Amino acid sequence: MTVLLVLLLSFAQAPQAPRFFSDPPHKCDSCDEWNKPREPFKVFGNTYFVGTDGLSAILIAGNEGHVLLDGGLEQSAALIDANIRKLGFKTQDVRLIVNSHAHYDHAGGIAALQRASRARVAASRSGASALQRGENTTDDPQYGFGKEFNGFPPVENVEVITSDEQPLSVGNIEITAIFTPGHTPGSTTWTWKACEGLKCLNIVYADSISAVSAPGFRFTAVPDRVDLFRRSITRLAELPCDIVISTHPSATNLDAKIKQRAAMQPSDPDPFVDHGCKVLAAAAMKGLEARIAEEKQ
Repeated sequence: MTVLLVLLLSFAQAPQAPRFFSDPPHKCDSCDEWNKPREPFKVFGNTYFVGTDGLSAILIAGNEGHVLLDGGLEQSAALIDANIRKLGFKTQDVRLIVNSHAHYDHAGGIAALQRASRARVAASRSGASALQRGENTTDDPQYGFGKEFNGFPPVENVEVITSDEQPLSVGNIEITAIFTPGHTPGSTTWTWKACEGLKCLNIVYADSISAVSAPGFRFTAVPDRVDLFRRSITRLAELPCDIVISTHPSATNLDAKIKQRAAMQPSDPDPFVDHGCKVLAAAAMKGLEARIAEEKQ
């Protein structure tokens, strides 16, 4: 009986079975750089960074299971799983996986992480379509790069988030979907509150809001598309935002904040609490207006 117990404990503590993380790695110019390992860390309260060096993934730990935001590349899934376990949590306790936008660098690992956890997966209507296709939708600005470049493992049984500002819950966790179309038609920013004792902060996981496209795509070809993009950027700036983390951590200066936090004194303000949504939005609006001016020329 004792031998059986030891075997069961060893199995429970062992790394996730390789079959969960067997999807072929994605190939792109930046993939190796993005997928370098990064040590996981607490952001604030029950919120943790579990992504890679260049691709964010966020774990919100709860009393009845956890929520995971984004899955990186196909080859990021095993690193995200390892980071979750380094923090003392279990990937199989993830109950909900949500996505910022369905491009290969943020959605590529979701299928594997769903297999490992059996979690629900939820996304905006357009995002859910892309996740289930394993490819960008045809109205995506980057669709023209082709499935050979854009494709990723399709995700099964994706729940559709039908309304803007729709809350999703797992136990004591509640996150809210904020539709921010532009970078993709289904782009979604996520917000929630995290607490330490009596102190609670508003955390924003900001989706990409950059005007990047395949050759030949024109944002200005559809006037409503530009108006929607501008509104998405404005909405980001307006959100209650104590801490912001972007889908690519460099966009919100994650490395600098980690270094500042490591060197801070007990009386110093936390560099992560910088109310940075307005700064991120201002840079995005400048980039969008430059792209519009370029297209008009």
